[in-house]
Amino acid sequence: MSAVKESTQVREELAAITKSATSAEQLMAMFARALNQRKLYYNWVGFYMISKSNSRMLQLGPYVGAMTPHSLIALNEGLCGAAASTGQTVVVDDVAKDARYLACSTETRSEIVAPIFVRGKVVGELDIDSFMLAAFQQEDRELVEYAAKLAGEFLERHPH
Repeated sequence: MSAVKESTQVREELAAITKSATSAEQLMAMFARALNQRKLYYNWVGFYMISKSNSRMLQLGPYVGAMTPHSLIALNEGLCGAAASTGQTVVVDDVAKDARYLACSTETRSEIVAPIFVRGKVVGELDIDSFMLAAFQQEDRELVEYAAKLAGEFLERHPH
């Protein structure tokens, strides 16, 4: 199957999830599972959300993959902090060459982090690691940003 056709099918699956999910937690868990299962090189898929108790911290939300030592990340730390504090998607082809990378797994080679916006404000992000170098191409970036956009729209409609 072509990458474009596969991404189109994943987009349709994510859109369907937004219609069936009953809570933000369920939506994020279902998104993480779908992305991890449908994209074999998405080895860790998870959400970090701005902490309710400290707006300068990201708190780990639903995820699929190995346990991470980073359940809290400061907005000025790591690739996750960079994406959340700038409001820009971060794509790193080789995490070993980026000083901002917070090591979670020795197997991780590349990472993409897309911010999630609610009413123009960053509220969290979708973080994906891959065991492959340069795993995330333009098609992946568009898919991950689409998933983050859907999550933000869901959160606008279902504030928790």
